[in-house]
Amino acid sequence: MDKILIMGAGIYQVPLIQTAKRLGLYTIVASIPGNYPGFDLADQVYYINTTDQEAILEAARKEQITGICTAGTDVAVATIGYVNQEMGLAGVSRRAGAATSDKTMMQDLFKAGGVASAKHIRAGSIEEVRRGAEEIGLPVVIKCVDSSGSRGISIVEREEELETAFAAALKHSRRDYCLVEQKLPGEEIGIDGIVQDGKLVFLAPHRKCVYRSGDTVITAGHDFPFTGSEQLLREIRRQTELAVAALGLDNCAVNLDAFVDGDRMYVIEIGGRSGATCIPELISMHYGFDYYEEILRLALGQPVRVRTPKAPVPCRARLIMCPAAGTITSVDLPQIRRMREDGIQIGLDYGAGTEVEAMHNGTDRIGQVIAAVDHEEQMERIMEKVHHCIRLDGKPLDELWRAAGQK
Repeated sequence: MDKILIMGAGIYQVPLIQTAKRLGLYTIVASIPGNYPGFDLADQVYYINTTDQEAILEAARKEQITGICTAGTDVAVATIGYVNQEMGLAGVSRRAGAATSDKTMMQDLFKAGGVASAKHIRAGSIEEVRRGAEEIGLPVVIKCVDSSGSRGISIVEREEELETAFAAALKHSRRDYCLVEQKLPGEEIGIDGIVQDGKLVFLAPHRKCVYRSGDTVITAGHDFPFTGSEQLLREIRRQTELAVAALGLDNCAVNLDAFVDGDRMYVIEIGGRSGATCIPELISMHYGFDYYEEILRLALGQPVRVRTPKAPVPCRARLIMCPAAGTITSVDLPQIRRMREDGIQIGLDYGAGTEVEAMHNGTDRIGQVIAAVDHEEQMERIMEKVHHCIRLDGKPLDELWRAAGQK
């Protein structure tokens, strides 16, 4: 029996664990201790930090794993690359894994590889941050170099905001430096794909839904299909291939954040794993194949089986988030059940009695909604109904969102 080591036991790894179990794989999960739902699903659990490369390698050798992978998180990718190299497994390489885990290294490789990307400067002190902002020109983006989910990222428009943004970046980082980056023009989009044997064999651009929280923009959902001119679609493929080549990514899923402006595209960053925020579920619904299965096939060194149907299914996903902190006092489960019976996929991370935080980044979620709808207005109506089913400190979530000035 093939043994798969899945890095992480959180909500974004749960479908990967479930798919591995369904395919008959012996499923091993590695994660720090915590209230993570994946622990109860796995055949074997190792309570190890996924950034501890030597400890993960020791566990992998002990279990004689056949493959190692993750979904929706960047922090484990460097370790995956290390284990792949040491054990001769398929998947992302050690060099590529390290590059995707440090945005400064990534940007340097983009520049060397001819990838259209933002001007950037590494800064290890507030003085260097100020010099970088002056050289690039405000507004700039101050970034934590080794996190995901919008943690430690701030858009800075005034010089007096630089120190706070620098502190926020370091707070979320294991490094003692940050990235000062040009704020790019245009619309931010996402791009997912699969690279196997040196070829980009699957490409799936998609639109993002974002919420703004203070100086941070939070990705709260995605929409399929992506529409654009033929020239833009060719440029998306070209820049994705350049970014993949620049970092040496191969035999893995890839996830990019990018800006499009007219027919031009600029790459913000790329990860050697699948996207989060329901992207694998949307790809599966839109294209008609199980994306989690393909992630596992990549890790096991098997040929992927991707396709683009003649009539892809339009679909959208949104995270359920709170504009304010509080306690979930009730959930209208009968109404949620009726919506599920109508084909709307609603997943709730927490139930009544749970204290939740106000949204600050992409991990501050209390659930997700996925629906096969074409228009934004349809999705808004669905979200209003879902929000009305959840009460925070006695008030419906849709009422709190209206008070916050957002839908």
